[in-house]
Amino acid sequence: MTEHASDRRRFRRIAFDAKTELRQNGRKWSVQLVDLSLKGLLVQKPTPWHSIGTESFDVDIHLDANTDVQMQVRLTHDQSGHLGFECEHISLESISHLRRLIELNLGDQAELERQLGALLEH
Repeated sequence: MTEHASDRRRFRRIAFDAKTELRQNGRKWSVQLVDLSLKGLLVQKPTPWHSIGTESFDVDIHLDANTDVQMQVRLTHDQSGHLGFECEHISLESISHLRRLIELNLGDQAELERQLGALLEH
């Protein structure tokens, strides 16, 4: 089993629609968010798409007028019109917002705690 397949089991993705922006070395793309988890996100591939190799991206997910989830991510896959990103860094404030969003969507506190434990192990 690959590490990526293992992560998909440990980190349940939630479908979520929010204004999302990717940035890399002065380039900026508005993208359609497909889903997200405590470990990363999946977006529809924008057109045109010209990223720079393995350099990190900054992502802003605008939850509402006053709340953003900001993280630094790396591209893990580019398949079937989708881009998958893994979180490399996230602030305490952003992880708190993301945790609450996932908690509300999972509706299961035990599952959330299991995912947080898996994130800390990783």
